[in-house]
Amino acid sequence: MSPRGEDRAPGRAGGRDAVRAHARGTAVVTGGGSGLGRAASLALLADGWSVAVAGRRKEALEETVGLAGPDADRVLAVPTDIRSPAEVEALFAAVRERFGRVDLLFNNAGAAVPRTPVEEVAVEDWRRIMDTTVTGTFLCAQEAFRVMRGQSPPGGRIINNGAPSAHVPRPHSVAYTTAKHAVLGLTRALSLDGRAHGIACGQIDVGNVAPADGGPQPPAMQADGTMAVEQTIPVERFTESLLLMASMPLEANVQYLTVLPTTMPFVGRG
Repeated sequence: MSPRGEDRAPGRAGGRDAVRAHARGTAVVTGGGSGLGRAASLALLADGWSVAVAGRRKEALEETVGLAGPDADRVLAVPTDIRSPAEVEALFAAVRERFGRVDLLFNNAGAAVPRTPVEEVAVEDWRRIMDTTVTGTFLCAQEAFRVMRGQSPPGGRIINNGAPSAHVPRPHSVAYTTAKHAVLGLTRALSLDGRAHGIACGQIDVGNVAPADGGPQPPAMQADGTMAVEQTIPVERFTESLLLMASMPLEANVQYLTVLPTTMPFVGRG
């Protein structure tokens, strides 16, 4: 079923003929110029969605469009600083003008700083993480709510990119951990407030993904202060999980999904 409850057209199960015969809808992906945002955008395109990619770097967004190949006609690149209410409003206006509606928001963009002991965290670094990861995620969700409530038929889905740190911290990550806990609270609030408007909201928490350049995984500090190289998963495990969440009809929701390497320290991290 598509997000609007429509059956996909007959064809090869999971094949591109079937996907192209019946589009999924329109998705907005923030942080779409690199990393998980780029991977998500390309996976959604391959699954039949039209996709608007947003991010601060125009050149990076254009690279994502270039990687879409024959699907590039269903991509809209909109340079956006999600910390700015005006730019977020302009992003969703551009999506509506191009595609007519918004069916999915993947709130992916965020910020990070090097791991630092609590007493050494710079206020500027704290504010940068909060402004992007918390305020930016909220602004995009708020504008998505406005659009999804008013469109016909109404409704849509929001998926927030959390992290294992939304539940259990790593050492020396107070700003990042606090921001991701805030995203978890936002997910819960959006899920509740969206019920009356046909808006579903869930969160995906992604563990160690293999570096895109194929290089080695750097060692990570463990709870006891030692360093260890942890297992990773290929990015396809993430995109498979995201597509599962995105493809459900709106009467069903994956509230929380954690995908991570089997041996990654998370349960019992400390």
